[in-house]
Amino acid sequence: MKNKAIMPIIYSAVLAAGVMLGIYITKSNGVVVAERGNGNSLFINKIFSLIDEEYVDTVNMNDLQVKAITNVLESMDPHSEYIKPEILDEVNENLQGSFHGIGVSFRIEKDTITILNTIKGGPSEKVGVMAGDRIIYVGDSLVAGNKVTNKTAMSLLKGERGTKVEIKIKRRDVEDLLDFTITRDVIPTYSVDVAYMIDDEIGFIKMTKFSATTHKEFVKAVKNLKAEGMTKLILDLRGNTGGYLGEAVGVVDEMLADNNLIVYTQGEHRDRSYIFSRHKGSWESNDVAVLIDEGSASASEIVAGALQDNDRGIIIGRRSFGKGLVQEQFDLGENGAVRLTVARYYTPTGRCIQKPFTGDKAEYLLEEYARYETGEMFNIDSIHFADSLKYVTPGGRTVYGGGGIMPDIYVPLENDSTRYFFNKMANAGILFQYAFDYADSHRNDLLKYGNAEKFNEEFIFTDAMFNELMQRTENKKIKGTDADKMKARELTEPLFKAYIARDIFGDEAFYMLYEPLDDILQKAISVLNSENY
Repeated sequence: MKNKAIMPIIYSAVLAAGVMLGIYITKSNGVVVAERGNGNSLFINKIFSLIDEEYVDTVNMNDLQVKAITNVLESMDPHSEYIKPEILDEVNENLQGSFHGIGVSFRIEKDTITILNTIKGGPSEKVGVMAGDRIIYVGDSLVAGNKVTNKTAMSLLKGERGTKVEIKIKRRDVEDLLDFTITRDVIPTYSVDVAYMIDDEIGFIKMTKFSATTHKEFVKAVKNLKAEGMTKLILDLRGNTGGYLGEAVGVVDEMLADNNLIVYTQGEHRDRSYIFSRHKGSWESNDVAVLIDEGSASASEIVAGALQDNDRGIIIGRRSFGKGLVQEQFDLGENGAVRLTVARYYTPTGRCIQKPFTGDKAEYLLEEYARYETGEMFNIDSIHFADSLKYVTPGGRTVYGGGGIMPDIYVPLENDSTRYFFNKMANAGILFQYAFDYADSHRNDLLKYGNAEKFNEEFIFTDAMFNELMQRTENKKIKGTDADKMKARELTEPLFKAYIARDIFGDEAFYMLYEPLDDILQKAISVLNSENY
């Protein structure tokens, strides 16, 4: 566990929360079960009536019912859940493809809302808000130095389209606060984080979820990259926790010839339903490699499983999460909603890749960490499948069910003991914070590079910078030998530059500069460039 490799983009937080971890077949209207009037519902209503009328103390019946529903759903499977009305919009928003707001990304830095980027063409950019600005006031509310949280910040900045919000900004090297009146508008959210050419032939698409617009985004990205010369594609689904079934199917359909089985679903109350590729896709015959890891779940696994079982492309990385259950959302009006597991999904060879659930939801969601203890994250020999879980594709490829998608090519986490000091420093957020501070204080100078490529070529990570980083590390009581620091010096520069590039030039710049440190990506590049592929 101590040698866990650095993860610059944190996936585990999403997994621990469990909010997005799923696949949803529809948004539908439903009814509260207790209103259907069967014998079981009458029994439940009788108990609640007895409590309400006879219990010794006053009871909040609504809270009691919510607790009961929550406990019942959690006891059945880890993905059925009750969604309280006050968070329903927030939960749905992540998959809708847009929201209403001012068009900024931010982080809470030293108890202050700090603008990381403005959405191009968005409301904030139009009025002159800039990256690096600090929001001091929202309306009459002082938010700086007032223990502001992400939730509070979002509630203040989001609002209905056409409504206005007044903010006061502190800008570096400007003495007085700057006043802005921003008219909220529709802000698109994207599931395709980046799409760019790695070299003259290989295109790279990073997809973080399957939202309402994912298929369209994928088609657009493929079209643009083909125009730049793409003949081979790397689709990165690492950390992608799922989303809409239809969008995952649409992405697969772009890569499969017509009339190939993509997935089928079946449940106790749902007949078996087959989904086939149906139209001429934009990437049916060219090479494709799909990257997965322990954070790839549900809809991501459908994509990887469908391509693997149809002998299309190659899957590279580590075993995926193992979520093979399908949820349908039933709206309960003012009482919120229920996401209920209604079916299992199966890959074309018949695999159900749902991992075991013993009743402990926390243990289930954090099963990733058990993989460290067993050695699975570091050594393929630590992974064992029962013969009963073995399946064979039409092309003769052996695949396994019962707990995630096992990649065709396994890439372990780096377990080099010489990296321990670097990993500890990086995982503590020290390197990230130093890069943010540096970018924030040198923003104007860094912008003069013009683009990430020139920045990467010309920016020098000096010994003085490294020494300051080491001082920050020492201040956090993280100690290392001279040999540890020499290794850290080697590894720090590309990651430090990648963090700065993201702050100044955007997400694509981060991935471009992080490439040399990304073992799974490097393996995919090597495979696609090999003559034997």
